[in-house]
Amino acid sequence: MTSRNSYRRHSTPFKLQLCQEIRSGVIGRRDAQRSHNISANLIQLWLTQFDRGQLTDEEAEASVIAEYEIRIAALERKVGQLTMDLDLAKKTPRMPTATFNEKSSVISGPGPAPSGGGAKS
Repeated sequence: MTSRNSYRRHSTPFKLQLCQEIRSGVIGRRDAQRSHNISANLIQLWLTQFDRGQLTDEEAEASVIAEYEIRIAALERKVGQLTMDLDLAKKTPRMPTATFNEKSSVISGPGPAPSGGGAKS
């Protein structure tokens, strides 16, 4: 099964520049289609938005702000998770480490405590 290609996204400054070039006569619609590999319907949509004043830098700024807000929320979640992990690590008791006087083994741990004397009957 082949994966479906995702749609290309064009930046608002690119759309504005292309629409201005078409409207000023620098480039024709067909030339724009061929050179940028964009459909005629999409160019017409952009030109309609451009003529109505709907294609502005404010739209681009709003999308950038929305992307930043998503990124900030993800980072806040990560900081919260790391804070919880750190709190848990602080509360977890640690294994006592052997001092240089004690004999210790990785397998058996510290040696047994010495007894105070023999067994009493």
